[in-house]
Amino acid sequence: MTASETIINITPHFFTQQEKLLVDHGPLSACSFCFASGVCGLRLKNEVGQLILLPFQGQQIWSVEFGGRNLTMKSMFSEPRPTQQYLETYGGFLLHCGVTSMGVPSKDDTHPLHGELPNAPYQKAFLVTGEDEKGPYIGLGGSYQHTVAFNHNYIAEPMVKLHAGSSTIWVAMTVTNLKQSNMELMYLSHANFRPVDDGRLVYSAPCTPHHVRVRRSIPSHIRPIAGYVEFLEELEREPEKHNRLSPDLLFDPEVVFFIDYLADADGWAHSMQVHPDGNADYIRHRPDQLDKGVRWISRTGDQDALGLILPATAEPEGYLAEKAKGNIKVLPPKGVFHFELEMGALTPAEAEHMEEKITQMVTS
Repeated sequence: MTASETIINITPHFFTQQEKLLVDHGPLSACSFCFASGVCGLRLKNEVGQLILLPFQGQQIWSVEFGGRNLTMKSMFSEPRPTQQYLETYGGFLLHCGVTSMGVPSKDDTHPLHGELPNAPYQKAFLVTGEDEKGPYIGLGGSYQHTVAFNHNYIAEPMVKLHAGSSTIWVAMTVTNLKQSNMELMYLSHANFRPVDDGRLVYSAPCTPHHVRVRRSIPSHIRPIAGYVEFLEELEREPEKHNRLSPDLLFDPEVVFFIDYLADADGWAHSMQVHPDGNADYIRHRPDQLDKGVRWISRTGDQDALGLILPATAEPEGYLAEKAKGNIKVLPPKGVFHFELEMGALTPAEAEHMEEKITQMVTS
């Protein structure tokens, strides 16, 4: 936080079924409401769009809309449900996953799917307004302390900012180890865009079998259909076939890739879904903060989702598998883990410029 920021602490008492304006900050605003399920919702708006966040349930970004277009995955959930069970309320745009464990647990793992963070009950939430190098902004932050005697004690502090006139959002997370001993850490940022038929995936990684690897293991909660295993084998040989989201590709129930990203001179890696009309979905991350690139695609009758890039500290194979690979991070006593992301929508002109940049990064 900077000295020019204004902080407004909020509690669940601010939230009722009737939507209420909490902050009016020029072209930016924040309104509180409750879903019919009872989950608290916070609507942040600027001139070009809005996002809905869950301030006390994982500080998820439940949905994002820019330019009249919903960027969020299609799911079976019309609204979030008050539960910490991952698959019983899965449909948000961005979920924080981790941090004592992450990914799909194996039969020998004891952790829940994607850890304790996705629907964690946040003890503190606050609105923030201010101005930085990108102009005026409004945002949501908070803190969740996870303490288990003899095991874990950390605090997670996310932040989401929406700037005036911007069709992208800034996301950050800081995790601090409160213990007097080392802490193991796993994290994945589960950003779920809505795929578009014949959308093109453009990203700063060489699309070769060595750099874009298909996950061949099938999680226990997945029921593959006929032809699925053969499709994985085809993508393993020719990963470039997934770069155009043809509606006849068999992303049912899901396909996962592990991708080795290149960063630009400023340390950012870039990913886009370019729509047939030239508009694009976009996300950028820093591989020096989140060094594993995961892509998740699921296109079924019940859900339609594009995890264009899920920046992570490990692959999502569960604690034991990632421990064996050497992918578990370790924070020393009072150590801090921090990352930043930017994601949202680009205009055709912005997308064209970004595609030129990505192409130059990959081919140079």
